[in-house]
Amino acid sequence: MASVFWDAEGILFIDYLEKDKKITGEYYSNILTRLGEKIREKSSGLQKRSIFYQDNATAHKSVLAMRKLRDLHYELLEHPPCFPDLAPSDFFLFPKLKII
Repeated sequence: MASVFWDAEGILFIDYLEKDKKITGEYYSNILTRLGEKIREKSSGLQKRSIFYQDNATAHKSVLAMRKLRDLHYELLEHPPCFPDLAPSDFFLFPKLKII
């Protein structure tokens, strides 16, 4: 499984989960740490507002993950419970993955 993170300019970071492993709150928190490093590298010291969008998976809502999002100063955009037409990956990510 791949966890893909992107911004308005393109893909920032892809994490590939090892076979037979599960995404836990701790694992996801570590991914967020690595994502934060990639964002800092890209921004080159510029102050930007970071709005973060994720689904309601258990690992994403864990105490560790929510604490990490707060520590990274990400503004969390809440995922609506039943609106599949609002999935941004359908419009942005999937066409770009065909190119890679």
